[in-house]
Amino acid sequence: MLLAIDVGNTNTVIGLFDAESLERFWRVKTDSRSTADEMRLLYRSLLVDEPEITGIALCSSVPAVLHELRTMLDRYYAHLPTVIVEQGVRTGVPVLTDNPREVGADRIVNTLAAHTLFGGPSIVVDFGTSTNLDVVSAKGEFLGGALAPGIEISIDALAARAAQLRKVELVRPRSVVGKNTVEALQSGAVYGFAGQVDGLVRRIVAEIGPVTAVVATGGLAPVVVPESETITHHEPNLTLIGLRLVFDRTH
Repeated sequence: MLLAIDVGNTNTVIGLFDAESLERFWRVKTDSRSTADEMRLLYRSLLVDEPEITGIALCSSVPAVLHELRTMLDRYYAHLPTVIVEQGVRTGVPVLTDNPREVGADRIVNTLAAHTLFGGPSIVVDFGTSTNLDVVSAKGEFLGGALAPGIEISIDALAARAAQLRKVELVRPRSVVGKNTVEALQSGAVYGFAGQVDGLVRRIVAEIGPVTAVVATGGLAPVVVPESETITHHEPNLTLIGLRLVFDRTH
């Protein structure tokens, strides 16, 4: 079984693959203060009833967590073949940006997974701490993209800066025209972010030409996908799939 670990700024997604089949996955809070030993206890508790792990694939957007994960892997899993997606790892994804070192590992593995599953040109929309729109060429190259504040960050900032406003549950309101503060905030968040994504997708398509797919992923994708006019596919485990593909390429 392959253990795939995607460490994001807000959540960490952990998956277990049996060959190409994702058998189990978990979503836990990312805590940059956790030590290697604390991480070991977490992973051991999650995997206690699971088959034996035969390999590990990992990417991280949080340097502090990556440091402790390296220590955990060296201390407790040194016997297992391991791939940490970072500079120098052969992902098979050419990065055609001004500074490839700036591009997060999760965006690279998402590119690989999207091109493998849906071909290209395509666009990946990752709804996480930030909302990332990444452009994949017909050859599977990472061309660049657009970054915007994530939905939860925007809601948190609004609640923190406006005395009369507060955090609300991110669900579809009864109508676009909110009849109370909660519904007005929900309308702005849900329909506003759907409109933002649709606007960016249309501008990208106008610039690069037609695409084969617009693929949504990330923890907050289910909030926006039903309201979007341009998203064509929803693959919640795109990053985990990309990690599996990178592992398969290197082992």
